[in-house]
Amino acid sequence: MSYGQGGPQSQWDPWKPNSQQPWTSGSDGQSPDWAALAEASETRNKRRRILFIGGGVLATVGIGTAVALGVMSANGDSEASNQPASQLPATADIPSGGATATPSFAPTTAPPPLDPKDFVASAKKDTAPLGPDILFPGTQLTMTETVYKKGATADTKSCATAAQGTLPKILTANGCTRLMRVTYTKDDIAVTVGVAVFDTEAQATKAKGQADGKSIVKALSGKGVKDFCSGAVCRSTTNAYGRYAYFTITGFPSGKDVTTKDTKVFSTGDDLAEFTFRQIRRRGEAQASAAADE
Repeated sequence: MSYGQGGPQSQWDPWKPNSQQPWTSGSDGQSPDWAALAEASETRNKRRRILFIGGGVLATVGIGTAVALGVMSANGDSEASNQPASQLPATADIPSGGATATPSFAPTTAPPPLDPKDFVASAKKDTAPLGPDILFPGTQLTMTETVYKKGATADTKSCATAAQGTLPKILTANGCTRLMRVTYTKDDIAVTVGVAVFDTEAQATKAKGQADGKSIVKALSGKGVKDFCSGAVCRSTTNAYGRYAYFTITGFPSGKDVTTKDTKVFSTGDDLAEFTFRQIRRRGEAQASAAADE
């Protein structure tokens, strides 16, 4: 009777866990072939080493190929990337990527602004309504903080009759067509402004140049203003703008002479001369604006 495991006996492998060394029954008396077993084990070991080495080489080759492909993909065209900078295409050879031409427009020039003075330089352009109450509207005027009360007004085409001294001859010689006057008062001082109208700027400028210290516009009294500057010393001014020459005469209705110490007389005459200039210029500005809108 034999004792032991049933079924076929397993092959013994020294490299396999739990394998059993083959034994023969004690009845045959034979010992295992140790030399054959050692040779078989060595053969198996060599086969495993060859497989390990071969697998490592293939893995290395695969990694190298992947890296090379990765570098090629990152750098784009390998041939272009290896060329020196001098051999690369010039910027002009590179497509612009859909750039479009800039549209061109014909140059335009805005007309120059109209000069207001042109519209008061000649009778041909200066066609707006004109009169002493148009140039000097209202019942008073204010210059800075000084208020001047408006008095009498006058308007004549016989320029010489509203002037005295050397002025009548000058106005007639240069073709004066109209002389308008207006008087303003402040406290005990009165001033008359006279505006002589000519056909052209040249005539007005010439009249201004010919005027002297004796070229005086007649003071205008009335509407509560006494006669002044008929025999007393008064202060006068002369100027011109466009086709207009304008004059002032300032003094005391009391008949007192004006001296250099009477600074209020001087400032009053200067204020009215400045206001007259502004009014003539506004006249030109209004006509220039109307012409620009046409």
